[in-house]
Amino acid sequence: MTISDDRTPPEHVAIIMDGNGRWANARGLPRTVGHRKGVEAVREAVRVAGDVGIRYLTLFAFSSENWRRPATEINDLFGLLRMFIRRDLAELHAENVKVRVIGDRNNLRDDILPLLIEAEETTRDNTGLTLVIAFNYGARDEIARAAVTLAREVAEGRLPPEALTVEAIGERLDTAGIPDPDVIIRTSGEERLSNFLLWQAAYSELVFVPEYWPDFSREVFLGALDRFAARERRFGGLAGRPPVAVRS
Repeated sequence: MTISDDRTPPEHVAIIMDGNGRWANARGLPRTVGHRKGVEAVREAVRVAGDVGIRYLTLFAFSSENWRRPATEINDLFGLLRMFIRRDLAELHAENVKVRVIGDRNNLRDDILPLLIEAEETTRDNTGLTLVIAFNYGARDEIARAAVTLAREVAEGRLPPEALTVEAIGERLDTAGIPDPDVIIRTSGEERLSNFLLWQAAYSELVFVPEYWPDFSREVFLGALDRFAARERRFGGLAGRPPVAVRS
């Protein structure tokens, strides 16, 4: 892999972490083993993002559609989230990582919401990598909630209808203040966004890799970033920005 010292990494990388269950099934293992192995891949992705200088890393941890899964699997996923925060929060804080959680917080279990809040509060003043965890997140729901907020402001006379601009909507999304992702990576060979960052992905590059999420190693991550670096981004115009590469 060729690395150029005069190029900078993408500012914001978002990842759809897909394939834990299929990784386990392919090995004759319970799906829970795949999810546990996936937590190790999360740790590696965070390390790589910090090493190469990515400023924002968004991980699709639990979608609003995942509630359709069996209760036993949901409980295991929540258990892994609790374990990750309790085991890794101190290290993330020491590494100057700032944690931010996006998604619908209404009706979250009492043993989950306080952990999410704790992670945000503990790391609020950190200035390094911002780790964005999309939990109980769905892009259509996010946009709908932003629309309700705007409608309420208009109805109450706090905002004129002509102020309903693209910028106004963006400021009321869960990701307010976070730049749109430069690249969205999805593992497992699937090639769709699955209701992830639909508004923010307007000009994101999409990179699909065949590896299941538990196999998302440093090499796979850097390879995906290399593919992004080779793209010419035009943002709707004729002259694109120069391609970027990452430092290993």
